[in-house]
Amino acid sequence: MTSAMTDFEIYTPTAEEVHSGVLGRRMRQFNYGFVGEYGQSQPVWVSARDAQGELVGGLRGFVFLEWLNVELLFVDEAARHHGVGRNLLATAEQKARNLGAHSVTLNTFEWQAREFYLKQGYEEFGHIDNYIQGFQLVYLKKVLTS
Repeated sequence: MTSAMTDFEIYTPTAEEVHSGVLGRRMRQFNYGFVGEYGQSQPVWVSARDAQGELVGGLRGFVFLEWLNVELLFVDEAARHHGVGRNLLATAEQKARNLGAHSVTLNTFEWQAREFYLKQGYEEFGHIDNYIQGFQLVYLKKVLTS
């Protein structure tokens, strides 16, 4: 019979503890028991610039556990509706395929780009109502074809 742990302290870790990576290593070791060993996340960054060399948009994400996780996709208002976002997303999806990803996931607020992603073949699989000031946060995914 095991006894419950009752003697512990909740605290804010030091910067040294955070940077040591011990917590992450322990989590990975636990996960390996279920899905086997896996690699580190791989960044997927693409940018777009105009004829003058000015940044007009970009995408930042990473591939982890065979999924591309898009953290940010932004296109300047003046560059929208000219294929910049579509091409950024397509380029990132291809980079992700090359890194072994089979699918993509991302989230967007309803005022941002939900309709854009749906047009690019993404499927809404969830949302949180009233995430901020009555607006919905939408979760989308897409299976990457070869």
